[in-house]
Amino acid sequence: METILVLNIDHKKHLQFLSEQPLQVLQDFCKLALDYLQKGPNFKLYNAAAQKLVVEPENIQNYVEGLVYLFMESTKNKLTFEQFRELIIFLGFVDEKESLLSQLYETKQSEIENAMTNIGFKLPEYHNMEWRFEAQIASRTMLKQVEPLITMDFTLKNTKETSDLKHVILQADATNLLHLTRELEAALQEEKSQQMRKIKRSIK
Repeated sequence: METILVLNIDHKKHLQFLSEQPLQVLQDFCKLALDYLQKGPNFKLYNAAAQKLVVEPENIQNYVEGLVYLFMESTKNKLTFEQFRELIIFLGFVDEKESLLSQLYETKQSEIENAMTNIGFKLPEYHNMEWRFEAQIASRTMLKQVEPLITMDFTLKNTKETSDLKHVILQADATNLLHLTRELEAALQEEKSQQMRKIKRSIK
Protein backbone atom coordinates (compact mmCIF):
# COMPACT_ATOMS: atom_id res chain seq x y z
CA MET A 1 0.00 0.00 0.00
CA GLU A 2 1.18 3.53 -0.82
CA THR A 3 1.30 5.68 2.34
CA ILE A 4 -1.53 8.25 2.25
CA LEU A 5 0.18 10.61 4.70
CA VAL A 6 3.83 11.55 4.88
CA LEU A 7 5.06 10.67 8.38
CA ASN A 8 8.61 11.30 9.49
CA ILE A 9 10.72 8.62 11.18
CA ASP A 10 10.01 9.87 14.72
CA HIS A 11 6.24 9.85 14.20
CA LYS A 12 6.40 6.33 12.82
CA LYS A 13 8.42 5.18 15.85
CA HIS A 14 5.93 6.74 18.27
CA LEU A 15 2.98 5.13 16.51
CA GLN A 16 4.79 1.80 16.27
CA PHE A 17 5.29 1.84 20.05
CA LEU A 18 1.55 2.37 20.53
CA SER A 19 0.67 -0.37 18.05
CA GLU A 20 2.69 -2.84 20.14
CA GLN A 21 0.93 -2.01 23.42
CA PRO A 22 -2.05 -3.88 24.90
CA LEU A 23 -5.50 -2.57 23.96
CA GLN A 24 -6.05 -1.03 27.42
CA VAL A 25 -2.82 0.98 27.16
CA LEU A 26 -3.83 2.24 23.70
CA GLN A 27 -7.22 3.25 25.12
CA ASP A 28 -5.47 5.26 27.82
CA PHE A 29 -3.34 7.03 25.21
CA CYS A 30 -6.45 7.78 23.15
CA LYS A 31 -7.95 9.47 26.23
CA LEU A 32 -4.75 11.50 26.63
CA ALA A 33 -4.89 12.46 22.94
CA LEU A 34 -8.51 13.62 23.23
CA ASP A 35 -7.59 15.60 26.35
CA TYR A 36 -4.72 17.17 24.37
CA LEU A 37 -7.12 18.19 21.60
CA GLN A 38 -9.43 19.87 24.10
CA LYS A 39 -7.01 21.42 26.61
CA GLY A 40 -3.45 20.99 25.37
CA PRO A 41 -0.71 18.87 27.00
CA ASN A 42 -1.22 17.64 30.58
CA PHE A 43 2.21 16.98 32.07
CA LYS A 44 0.80 15.69 35.37
CA LEU A 45 -0.95 12.85 33.55
CA TYR A 46 2.16 12.17 31.46
CA ASN A 47 4.24 11.75 34.65
CA ALA A 48 1.74 9.24 36.01
CA ALA A 49 1.66 7.30 32.73
CA ALA A 50 5.46 7.33 32.57
CA GLN A 51 5.70 5.67 35.98
CA LYS A 52 3.30 2.91 34.91
CA LEU A 53 5.17 2.16 31.68
CA VAL A 54 8.63 2.84 33.17
CA VAL A 55 9.59 5.38 30.51
CA GLU A 56 10.46 9.07 30.53
CA PRO A 57 7.54 11.58 30.69
CA GLU A 58 8.92 13.15 27.50
CA ASN A 59 8.30 9.85 25.71
CA ILE A 60 4.69 9.80 26.87
CA GLN A 61 4.19 13.29 25.46
CA ASN A 62 5.75 12.19 22.16
CA TYR A 63 3.41 9.18 21.92
CA VAL A 64 0.37 11.36 22.67
CA GLU A 65 1.41 13.97 20.13
CA GLY A 66 2.01 11.20 17.60
CA LEU A 67 -1.64 10.17 17.93
CA VAL A 68 -2.81 13.79 17.81
CA TYR A 69 -0.76 14.39 14.67
CA LEU A 70 -2.22 11.25 13.07
CA PHE A 71 -5.80 12.40 13.72
CA MET A 72 -5.20 16.01 12.69
CA GLU A 73 -3.27 15.26 9.50
CA SER A 74 -5.87 12.67 8.47
CA THR A 75 -8.61 15.25 9.00
CA LYS A 76 -6.61 17.96 7.22
CA ASN A 77 -6.15 15.69 4.21
CA LYS A 78 -9.84 14.70 4.33
CA LEU A 79 -9.18 10.98 4.59
CA THR A 80 -12.33 8.89 4.38
CA PHE A 81 -13.10 6.30 7.03
CA GLU A 82 -11.80 3.53 4.78
CA GLN A 83 -8.63 5.45 3.89
CA PHE A 84 -7.92 6.10 7.57
CA ARG A 85 -8.58 2.45 8.37
CA GLU A 86 -6.15 1.30 5.67
CA LEU A 87 -3.54 3.77 6.95
CA ILE A 88 -3.57 2.61 10.56
CA ILE A 89 -3.52 -1.05 9.51
CA PHE A 90 -0.45 -0.19 7.45
CA LEU A 91 1.05 1.40 10.59
CA GLY A 92 0.54 -1.80 12.57
CA PHE A 93 -2.82 -1.27 14.32
CA VAL A 94 -4.92 -4.38 13.73
CA ASP A 95 -8.08 -6.03 15.05
CA GLU A 96 -9.48 -4.24 18.14
CA LYS A 97 -6.77 -1.55 18.03
CA GLU A 98 -7.72 -0.66 14.46
CA SER A 99 -11.40 -0.59 15.42
CA LEU A 100 -10.71 1.71 18.38
CA LEU A 101 -8.77 4.28 16.34
CA SER A 102 -11.17 4.14 13.39
CA GLN A 103 -14.19 4.79 15.63
CA LEU A 104 -12.43 7.70 17.31
CA TYR A 105 -11.56 9.22 13.94
CA GLU A 106 -15.15 8.86 12.76
CA THR A 107 -16.89 10.13 15.90
CA LYS A 108 -14.51 12.91 17.00
CA GLN A 109 -14.27 14.86 13.74
CA SER A 110 -15.75 18.06 15.19
CA GLU A 111 -13.31 18.04 18.13
CA ILE A 112 -10.37 17.43 15.80
CA GLU A 113 -11.43 20.26 13.48
CA ASN A 114 -11.87 22.64 16.42
CA ALA A 115 -8.42 21.72 17.70
CA MET A 116 -6.92 22.43 14.29
CA THR A 117 -8.13 26.03 14.53
CA ASN A 118 -6.97 26.49 18.13
CA ILE A 119 -3.60 24.72 18.29
CA GLY A 120 -0.51 26.48 17.02
CA PHE A 121 0.73 30.00 16.37
CA LYS A 122 -1.85 32.61 15.42
CA LEU A 123 -1.12 35.90 13.76
CA PRO A 124 -2.98 39.00 15.00
CA GLU A 125 -5.95 40.01 12.86
CA TYR A 126 -6.84 43.47 11.59
CA HIS A 127 -9.60 45.13 13.63
CA ASN A 128 -9.57 48.85 12.88
CA MET A 129 -7.43 51.78 11.70
CA GLU A 130 -7.38 55.49 12.50
CA TRP A 131 -5.15 58.03 10.77
CA ARG A 132 -4.28 61.69 10.84
CA PHE A 133 -2.40 64.04 8.54
CA GLU A 134 0.38 66.15 10.03
CA ALA A 135 2.64 68.76 8.48
CA GLN A 136 5.69 70.57 9.79
CA ILE A 137 5.34 73.92 8.03
CA ALA A 138 8.71 75.39 9.04
CA SER A 139 11.53 75.32 11.55
CA ARG A 140 14.23 77.73 12.65
CA THR A 141 16.79 76.08 10.37
CA MET A 142 14.55 75.54 7.34
CA LEU A 143 12.01 78.33 7.18
CA LYS A 144 10.29 77.26 3.95
CA GLN A 145 10.18 73.46 4.43
CA VAL A 146 6.88 71.59 4.41
CA GLU A 147 7.03 67.92 5.59
CA PRO A 148 3.62 66.22 5.41
CA LEU A 149 3.38 63.02 7.49
CA ILE A 150 0.59 60.47 7.83
CA THR A 151 0.25 58.78 11.21
CA MET A 152 -1.72 55.50 11.29
CA ASP A 153 -2.98 53.68 14.36
CA PHE A 154 -3.66 50.02 13.51
CA THR A 155 -5.78 48.07 16.00
CA LEU A 156 -5.06 44.32 15.95
CA LYS A 157 -6.73 41.48 17.84
CA ASN A 158 -5.43 38.05 18.82
CA THR A 159 -8.77 36.48 19.77
CA LYS A 160 -12.47 37.00 19.15
CA GLU A 161 -12.69 39.09 22.32
CA THR A 162 -12.78 42.80 21.47
CA SER A 163 -11.04 43.53 24.79
CA ASP A 164 -7.89 41.72 23.58
CA LEU A 165 -6.62 44.51 21.32
CA LYS A 166 -3.16 45.77 20.44
CA HIS A 167 -2.25 49.13 18.90
CA VAL A 168 0.55 49.53 16.35
CA ILE A 169 1.52 53.08 15.38
CA LEU A 170 3.08 53.68 11.96
CA GLN A 171 4.21 56.99 10.50
CA ALA A 172 5.26 57.68 6.91
CA ASP A 173 5.65 60.59 4.54
CA ALA A 174 3.55 60.81 1.39
CA THR A 175 6.27 59.42 -0.90
CA ASN A 176 6.86 56.26 1.17
CA LEU A 177 3.14 55.75 1.72
CA LEU A 178 2.51 55.97 -2.03
CA HIS A 179 5.32 53.45 -2.65
CA LEU A 180 3.88 51.10 -0.01
CA THR A 181 0.42 51.39 -1.59
CA ARG A 182 1.80 50.45 -5.01
CA GLU A 183 3.68 47.46 -3.60
CA LEU A 184 0.55 46.18 -1.82
CA GLU A 185 -1.54 46.62 -4.96
CA ALA A 186 1.08 44.71 -6.96
CA ALA A 187 1.05 41.92 -4.34
CA LEU A 188 -2.75 41.70 -4.55
CA GLN A 189 -2.59 41.42 -8.32
CA GLU A 190 0.07 38.71 -8.08
CA GLU A 191 -2.04 36.86 -5.52
CA LYS A 192 -4.79 36.59 -8.16
CA SER A 193 -2.43 35.23 -10.82
CA GLN A 194 -2.77 31.72 -12.23
CA GLN A 195 0.62 30.70 -10.82
CA MET A 196 -0.37 31.68 -7.27
CA ARG A 197 -3.64 29.76 -7.61
CA LYS A 198 -1.65 26.65 -8.54
CA ILE A 199 0.62 27.12 -5.52
CA LYS A 200 -2.38 27.48 -3.20
CA ARG A 201 -3.94 24.27 -4.53
CA SER A 202 -0.67 22.40 -4.02
CA ILE A 203 -0.35 23.34 -0.32
CA LYS A 204 -3.95 22.75 0.74
